[in-house]
Amino acid sequence: MPATVRQPSSAPRSPRKDDVIQIRASAETKAILSRAAALRGQKLSEFMLDSARRQAEDALLDQRVFTLDAKAYDTFLALLNAPTKPNARLVELMSRKAPWES
Repeated sequence: MPATVRQPSSAPRSPRKDDVIQIRASAETKAILSRAAALRGQKLSEFMLDSARRQAEDALLDQRVFTLDAKAYDTFLALLNAPTKPNARLVELMSRKAPWES
């Protein structure tokens, strides 16, 4: 029997994934995740990892901590609470008909 020789693939290789993440889910949750993955043309594990990573990035980006002295804090709150001043571009945008109303 002749030996099979594998030709090197010309497709770029992704970095090796060595770590394993295991989770348990109900059948209902797995079915929903599988349907969503199929809609995106992804394997279930790819879909779950992409989704979890996006959620993790959002959670990390939401954690912005800064400290202000009392005077700067009062100024900051005053700016947040001040009424907005519409500019010409905003006025024009708000006066347009919504696309679904055309």
